[in-house]
Amino acid sequence: MRRRKILAAGIVFCMCMRSLCACESQQLSGEDKVRVGVAYYNQSDTFLNELIACFKEELQSFESDDLEVTVTVRDAAGSQRTQDDQVKEMLDAGCNVLCVNLVDRADPSEIIDLARERDIPIIFFNREPVAEDLMQQDGLYYVGAEAEESGIMQGELAVDAIRQNDRIDRNKDGKIQYVVLEGEAGHQDAIIRTENAVETLKSNGIALEKLSYQIANWNRAQAQNRMEQMIGQYQNKIELVLANNDDMALGAMDAYRKLNYTESALPVFFGIDGTDVGLQAVRDGKMAGTVYNDKEGQAEAMAKLAVAAATGEGMEDIEFENEKYIYLPYQKVTPDQIDEFLDEEA
Repeated sequence: MRRRKILAAGIVFCMCMRSLCACESQQLSGEDKVRVGVAYYNQSDTFLNELIACFKEELQSFESDDLEVTVTVRDAAGSQRTQDDQVKEMLDAGCNVLCVNLVDRADPSEIIDLARERDIPIIFFNREPVAEDLMQQDGLYYVGAEAEESGIMQGELAVDAIRQNDRIDRNKDGKIQYVVLEGEAGHQDAIIRTENAVETLKSNGIALEKLSYQIANWNRAQAQNRMEQMIGQYQNKIELVLANNDDMALGAMDAYRKLNYTESALPVFFGIDGTDVGLQAVRDGKMAGTVYNDKEGQAEAMAKLAVAAATGEGMEDIEFENEKYIYLPYQKVTPDQIDEFLDEEA
């Protein structure tokens, strides 16, 4: 009797183990899960919010019965130390690929070290690390656009507008009095965008007089405040506003609106990024032009790279520059072709 009980117990145990193994075989293994950790510098940045929304949508297209994709997003609120801590938390939670928009592009060492310890790939985006940092090991990539190109295109937009409309030179002195709203003090993209926009104007024979520039940290409210200060100093002398992004261009317009300036007394405004609100401002005739930063293309490239880097499949199908970089081109946006871009957004 005792031997029968032992035999029966053994049969039940084997059946339970077989059932358990069958259940486990139906679950996704660790290699079939892509857990993406996204760290970005500040949630107040309109372009980045739109880019990350596109990125999430692109990642969904990779989900299937055989592949599970999850995304965790963290906002560093402008603090590199906070971002370092957030990256550690996401790695501790099991993220197996990181997408990082650095607070300080010159200080990625903590994040790179954390990822190296766990053999986790990093896709830096929108804020390009120093080349030496990106080249120090395998598994580090960058997705973005060339800042120089955006500055040149903004300058070309301004050149065309000035040549086509002699009323921009309101005081008829043969020079364009301009101000600049710059993204961040010492920020590589901000400096490059400004320098190339101004140089493009000059190289095309546009005589310029720089009145002032202000740092507005890519932020619409700060730009409004800085623009009010410059208006207070220069009154009606400002004929051209070059802003490093759309939000700051819109902030400059807000300043003039608040001070009840008539349309004939306004300067011309140019932005960069082609955000939803920026494109609408071009359609409404409030902004003379912007430069479209291809968030859809960048999001698609990031999603494809993230899945390939996490699963080890598909890397051979991705085209890199210098084995590390993926750049998407900018496009000039004027009122003439604004419907084309707004249709793409829709």
